[in-house]
Order: sequence, then C-alpha cells, then structure tokens
Amino acid sequence: MKKILALLLALCMVFSLAACSSSSDSTDETEDTTAAETETEADEAEETEEETETAADTELLVGMVCVEDENSGYDYAHISGLLEAAESLGISEDNIIFKYNIPEDEQCYDACADLAEQGCDIVFTDSYGHQSYAMQAAEEYPDVIFVSMTGDMAATSGLDNYKNAFNYTFQSRYVSGVVAGMKLAELIENGELTDANYDEDGNVKIGYVGAYPYAEVVSGYTAFFLGIQSIVEDVAMDVRFTNSWYSPTAEAAAAEALIADGCIIISQHADSTGAPSAVQAAYEAGTTVYCVGYNISMLEVAPDVALTSAANDWSVYYTYALDCMLNGEEVATDWAQGYNEGAVHITELGDACAEGTAEKVAEVEAALADESLQVFDCSTFTVDGETVTSYLALDSDGDFVGDYGEAIEDGVFYESVLRSAPYFALTIDGITQIIEG
Repeated sequence: MKKILALLLALCMVFSLAACSSSSDSTDETEDTTAAETETEADEAEETEEETETAADTELLVGMVCVEDENSGYDYAHISGLLEAAESLGISEDNIIFKYNIPEDEQCYDACADLAEQGCDIVFTDSYGHQSYAMQAAEEYPDVIFVSMTGDMAATSGLDNYKNAFNYTFQSRYVSGVVAGMKLAELIENGELTDANYDEDGNVKIGYVGAYPYAEVVSGYTAFFLGIQSIVEDVAMDVRFTNSWYSPTAEAAAAEALIADGCIIISQHADSTGAPSAVQAAYEAGTTVYCVGYNISMLEVAPDVALTSAANDWSVYYTYALDCMLNGEEVATDWAQGYNEGAVHITELGDACAEGTAEKVAEVEAALADESLQVFDCSTFTVDGETVTSYLALDSDGDFVGDYGEAIEDGVFYESVLRSAPYFALTIDGITQIIEG
C-alpha cells in the first residue's frame, strides 16, 4: 500500500513539474510575442510619422489664373489638364486654387499676388496677355514659381522663378488641315462645289476665324492651311479676326461672313463654339459647308458638319512641371512639346469626314512624332512669290520685331524651338488677313 501511495505521489510531482514547465514556457513566449508586437508597432508608428512628414514636405499648393472659365474650350482644356496631372501625382484637388475670368490687365497681377499670399508654391497663367502681370508678381514673390502660357519673355526676364510653356499646337493644326483637305478632295470629286466656292484664280475658298493677329494665331492658321494644301493644292484662305479670345457672337458673325463669301470649310483659333454653331446653322439652311474646331470636339453643337478639332493635352506639361516641383528639380525656362510627347492631338473624327481620313491621319501623326515631317518646310510655301531662307525670330528690344535667333535651318522653319511661344508670323501666299475696325 505504501509503495502504491509513493508511486502515486511521484506521479503527481511529475505532472506538477510538467505543468509548471508548460506554464513557464507559455509565459515566456507571450512576453516575447508581446515585446515583438510592441516593437513592430513602434516601428510602424515611426514609419507612419516619417511618411506624414514627407507628405507634408512635398504637398504643393498650386494656383491657376484663367482668362475665362470652363465654358471656354481653351480654359477647360487647361483646367482639366491640371486636375488630371494633380491626380496622377497624388496632389489633392483641395490644394489647387483657381482664379476664373481674369482679364489681361492689372487684375491678373492682383490674382497672381493673392495666390502667392495664400501660399501657392507655383502659379500658372493661361493667356498670352497675362505675362507682364505674372512677371510683376514674380519679381515681388521670388520664392514662388510663375509660369505663363504662352508668354515669350521668360528667357530674357532675368528672373529664375518666371517660366514659359506651350505645346506644338501648330502640329495638331496641320493634322486638322489634313482632315479638312481629305473632305475637300471628296467634295471636289463628287462635284459638290459651286462657282461661289472658287476665287477668280480657280482656288477653292476656305475660311478661318482668328482671335488676334498674333504669331500664335498666325502660326496655327498657316499650319492648318499647309495641311489642307498637302491634299488639295489649289486653295486660298481668308482670315477674319474677332479681337477677342472668347466671343461667341463675334466668332459666329465672322464665320457667317466667310460662308457668305463662299468658303466651303471654316476653321478657328478662338475659344467658343460660335463658329461651328454658325456653320451648322448654314448647313441646315441648305449651304454646303464644314468646320474644324479648336480645343474640344464640336460634334455636340455641329453634329452634321464638324470634322475634328485641333487640341492640346495640357496634362503633359502640368505633370512635368508639378513633378519637378515635387522632386526639387528646376522647371524649364521654356518648354514645348508635341506629338512626340502626346501633348497635342485632334479630337474624334465626325461622320462627315471623307473615307480614308483615319488612315491618313495616323500616317501624318506618326511622321510628325518621328520628325520625318516638318510642318514649316520652307519648300512648301512662299512669301510674295519667294522662298523664305532666313527669319530672325527673337526680339531683344521689345519692339515686336525679331532681331536675333535664326529660325530657319536646312530649309526648315523650326517653330517653338528657340522659345516655347510660337514666333511664325509670316503671311504666306494664299492667305489673306481681313482686319476690320
């Protein structure tokens, strides 16, 4: 009996020791796990704090001064481009301050200064006439970057914080001219033109609604004309100016005057839908006429007659500039790109376009992107019957007459290379400017 009790006591002691051992190991493991978790949480908290500090360090405040608002196709393209760029870079829309309907006068300086006072790191203005006021603000706020589109004074301003940018819009103008040329060739082949559509020299009449006789506009409408001529050689173009970037009434009136004169295709460098709407109305009234727009597709207002529109993808530049800011890199003094960077394009082709247009457009766009096609090849145009061999593009004394900077090399006029803003201001043969008032 004693032996049995002793054995039972021994077994109890073994189980007791085993239980104690198990309890001790479990406690040690728990303590180790808790310590590891605490250390991990501390590391994560530290990383989160570092990320927060980094985000705070790189959080940009961006200002945008628009000459109109989202109702203007040009401004809408800038607004949407900036928002798209910001989203792609993780910049909150709340960190973008817009100033709408700012005219090209002292109000632009006030808007720029206010944006700087609100803490903006970079301020963009989207109209040529804004530049002198943006420069004034840049002088007074040296820690803020100011970018004017399409300014042309950054390189000579002496200001490290003042920049210019624009796209190779002349390239998309040329492509839109090719689209118009394809339609014109179809109309001629089908015998749809009348005597009223030809001038006294047998050239087909086309028209263009321009805002101002600035180089930016001249460069664009010349490229459009050359695009048409690459398909149909015998054309002549009249350009009517509205003296406003955005005036639906004036643009419609200019288009109506061109249509009344027999122009078969109307294009534009003006920012409203006034001209396409007028073309659609004329078509519905029985006149054969088609249009090419700017900035946005005009199919909504001119479904029967809109062929396409020359357009910009401003998100390309805004992404570049904002990325530079985020990475502490210098924003280029002058920036300009085109099909090579996807910065320009044409909008969707309308149903009225000629058969084969899409294929021709793809061919031309590829040639522009790889630079095998140059829009301003001097062998394709003349001025007063002569081939242009020299052109000084830049102005050193502010009189708007070029006195340095040779733009022509190896028979090609290189637009927006010496500076971002267009400087092609030649009136080539076949184009007539109509300036009234």
